[in-house]
Amino acid sequence: MSKKLVAYFSASGNTAALAKSLADKAGADIYEIRPSVPYTNADLNWQNKQSRSSIEMSDHSSRPGLADTSADIAAYDTIYIGFPVWWYIAPTIINTFLESYDFSGKKIILFATSGGSGFGKAVENLRTSAPNAEIIEGKVNPSAKDIEVLAEMD
Repeated sequence: MSKKLVAYFSASGNTAALAKSLADKAGADIYEIRPSVPYTNADLNWQNKQSRSSIEMSDHSSRPGLADTSADIAAYDTIYIGFPVWWYIAPTIINTFLESYDFSGKKIILFATSGGSGFGKAVENLRTSAPNAEIIEGKVNPSAKDIEVLAEMD
């Protein structure tokens, strides 16, 4: 059995709730990926092309800063990473997180929340940020049963 971590970014609380449920089921530690500058409701207004999230997501090289980099990634074999799907990919803060640590040889299992889309190109997009890790597409909007399945993936 491997040592597990659930790391997540949550803008509205939906992903946080799933992360906590998954961590409980998997017997995993939990770590919140927090931006150095928290997102406001105005920042998250995807209908406004000038909102912070719209600007970040239109620039795939955008790397929002992290509030901290204290996750002890080296101590884990399996890392679940959760996020809301924005514009059919992971928010670029997930790229920042992946690029801030060495994930070589780690198994990364993704889970996400979405208002209506699947992972889109999230998996493909994140592989470039952790090229020496095995990244596995988990579930979007996982049900309680899906959480149990994810918890056993290691």
